[in-house]
Amino acid sequence: MTMNQAPFIAISRHRIQTDGEGVTTLCGFYGCPLRCKYCINPQSFRDNTKKLLHTPESLYNAVKLDDIYFQATNGGVTFGGGEPLLYPDFLKEFRALCGEKWHLCAETSLNVNSEAVELASSVIDHFYVDIKDMNGEIYESYTGKSNERVIENLKLLLSLTSPDRITVRIPLIKDFNTESDRQKSVETLKEMGFTKFDLFNYIIKRK
Repeated sequence: MTMNQAPFIAISRHRIQTDGEGVTTLCGFYGCPLRCKYCINPQSFRDNTKKLLHTPESLYNAVKLDDIYFQATNGGVTFGGGEPLLYPDFLKEFRALCGEKWHLCAETSLNVNSEAVELASSVIDHFYVDIKDMNGEIYESYTGKSNERVIENLKLLLSLTSPDRITVRIPLIKDFNTESDRQKSVETLKEMGFTKFDLFNYIIKRK
């Protein structure tokens, strides 16, 4: 893999109002710092995953065939994964190629270094931040990681961009948090200055 290549698990076209406004293409990066108990994309960290390697230019060329849809609907590209903020330089180079004509979104846990958040804030139009739960014990029990970095990055991101450009996703996770826990997370986030929330329930498929 060359310096400006990044690994992807999938590219999904013609998504409508599921990953941002209008028609979007979801580009899922390989690689994630978390190990969530009910991860919906475990291929994003498994060693045996068949990866798609792209440079910013090759990815741009792969998705630009939907340019007319992006521009007509205020859509564009949503970066997910995995964790897209593990590749901030890639995001910056991609923005330079597509310019301002596409709406770029990132679905992130924010459990990354602060430098990545700073760089991404200058090129991403909207962030979907999945914080799981603001309670540190619940978060670590579910993800296997501390949420200290997440909380610091939430504050940082809010200082770098408008709260209108951030949607915080707060799931109700069976066996890990309760509706009361979730409401406490919402209140904490409101006190921090966040205004847009996506509350939903994980649907757990048992084998």
